[in-house]
Amino acid sequence: MPIYAYKCESCGHAKDVLQKISDAPLTECPACGKATFSKQITAAGFQLKGSGWYVTDFRGGSGGTSAAATGAAAAGATASAESSASTADAAPAAGCGGSCACHPSSS
Repeated sequence: MPIYAYKCESCGHAKDVLQKISDAPLTECPACGKATFSKQITAAGFQLKGSGWYVTDFRGGSGGTSAAATGAAAAGATASAESSASTADAAPAAGCGGSCACHPSSS
């Protein structure tokens, strides 16, 4: 049976209630007795974790990507970033002319 969160609009009293899905929603506040007790919308109380679950497994859309394809794309992006970083280290920056502390002489 699911647990539903309720809150009174009049006095602010909040309570979690274990109910069947088919049960009628509660309307009377147990604290103040007014008919302003209503169900709240809450987030799901579970997450799929572990090596067998992927974030894209149960989302709608174009079917998602496999973990292997995602890993290969990430590895390619990392190699590309490292390649461009080493190129930037070798070439002097536009304003320094290569004679600054950030570009040691290669002699």
